[in-house]
Amino acid sequence: MQPDNAYTLISHLRTALGAIELDKTSQLYRDGTAVCDYFEHPVFRIAVFAPFNYGKSTLLNALLGKRTLPIDLVPTTGAAISVRYGEEVRSQITLTDGTTIDRAGTKILQDYAILDDERRMRDDVELVVVDCNHPFLKTGVEFLDLPGTNDREEQDNLVRDRLLSADLIVQVLDARKLMTLGERENLRDWLLDRGIKTVIFVVNFLNLLEPDEQKQVSHRMRFVAESFRSELPPGTSNLYRVDALPALRARLKGDTAAAQTTGLAAFESALQTLVQQQKEQTEIRLPRVLAIAEQIQHALTSKIDAIAQELQEQKQKHQNRAEIQRKAEKLLQQGFQRSSSEFQSWLYLSNLLSQHESELATALQQGTFETWETKFKKAVTSHTQALGEWVKKGCEFFAHEHPGELHLSYPNAPHIELPPQPSPTVKKSDEDLPVAIAAGLGFMVGGPVGAVVAGGTGYILNKITGEKEPIPSPSPSNSPLTNCADAAKTYFTRFSEDAFSQLQQYETLAQKTLCFQASEYSPETTPAYHQHQFLNTLLQDLNEAITQTTI
Repeated sequence: MQPDNAYTLISHLRTALGAIELDKTSQLYRDGTAVCDYFEHPVFRIAVFAPFNYGKSTLLNALLGKRTLPIDLVPTTGAAISVRYGEEVRSQITLTDGTTIDRAGTKILQDYAILDDERRMRDDVELVVVDCNHPFLKTGVEFLDLPGTNDREEQDNLVRDRLLSADLIVQVLDARKLMTLGERENLRDWLLDRGIKTVIFVVNFLNLLEPDEQKQVSHRMRFVAESFRSELPPGTSNLYRVDALPALRARLKGDTAAAQTTGLAAFESALQTLVQQQKEQTEIRLPRVLAIAEQIQHALTSKIDAIAQELQEQKQKHQNRAEIQRKAEKLLQQGFQRSSSEFQSWLYLSNLLSQHESELATALQQGTFETWETKFKKAVTSHTQALGEWVKKGCEFFAHEHPGELHLSYPNAPHIELPPQPSPTVKKSDEDLPVAIAAGLGFMVGGPVGAVVAGGTGYILNKITGEKEPIPSPSPSNSPLTNCADAAKTYFTRFSEDAFSQLQQYETLAQKTLCFQASEYSPETTPAYHQHQFLNTLLQDLNEAITQTTI
């Protein structure tokens, strides 16, 4: 494997993590970020983890030869503490808001790196670093003291994340309950399944058992070591016994012989050998990078498939919407045409005359044209509104601009000269006399003779009354009623002609609002399409980088 290929892979992994838009609290995002940071980290990191009260911090203090880390009789470590080389012992606390606290010694750890009274970690601590002047750390090694597991989910999540950033994992076991079910599950889920196989086991508390029990545990210890295939240099064991507390006490007293009996010296020697052999080899970091890369591949593929499905659904929705709009177009046009046909039928001159001519003629004769016209306009408006409703629906459904309402023009009111009403100037006796005489003559004569006599009453009456021959009555065509009827017919003729012309013009405008303008589906214009193309390219690059890295 070429280093450049590995760093290219890391670059693609970081890009993929951002592209698939994972929740930053998700396990894959945390794993991916951690493994990328780990690969680019130049320091050889040794992480020590175990359930609470298994002696992790005690073991580390024994290795360092001083009480650098907080230890007590109860589980206390509440943060991931990095121990690195420094000329003097100092502690640096970085909070989540970016604030950094730097103090000499390790007393400040009591405030920031241990659990509170409810056994909870502080949620405002981002990083805890301790500087320590130790020759082993000076070689480029960093210890990582992790919180105890199997207590709270937040502690477990922190440990799980930080294990990915360690080159060597030291899993502390309790000889009194060697390799519990929870420890086996963590070994599988937190280490093996994520490509972490540089693991050694340290058994603590063996000194607390009786000799016979120690033999039984030692046999079981060998079985545990053989069942887990650590990827360590040839000839290197993955199982050690260290009595942590006696080892620390011996170191603090400077008792080298006592430290030897605790197994600490053998464990230290093995660590130094492992570090010397592995810290310059990036290959030991590659398996976990590839394991996480495979998970990111799956996530990226799932994202691509989801977007492809989304694009297909968008295309289907476009087709469904087009089909609905085509059906709507047909219904709207049919409705508009039906209303238009009904209106045209109503506007035909013959229909207007048969329905409204006599009413208008009477209104003209009686001088009530304005009242009639108001009623007539209401009838017209009912038809124009019916047309307008279809146009409105078309504009709303197809998002067209409204052409405006149909407003018809009306002819001016006809002007009819009506004769004045005659004044009653003839006396009643004078009026009744000719009638009485005529009636009497007719009664007296009777029959055909009487008819002749009666026919000449005009002359007799004129003689009696002293009047002239009457002026013949005007012809029917010149009577006021006939003039009103002619005016009504002229009014409706003009109205019908103008209305048909205006309706035809409006129909031309309205048809544009009732038409569905089908558009071709163009996925290239959608953000999802471009994202799909980008993710496909990224997946191809990632696959190629993985292939090149493993060659």
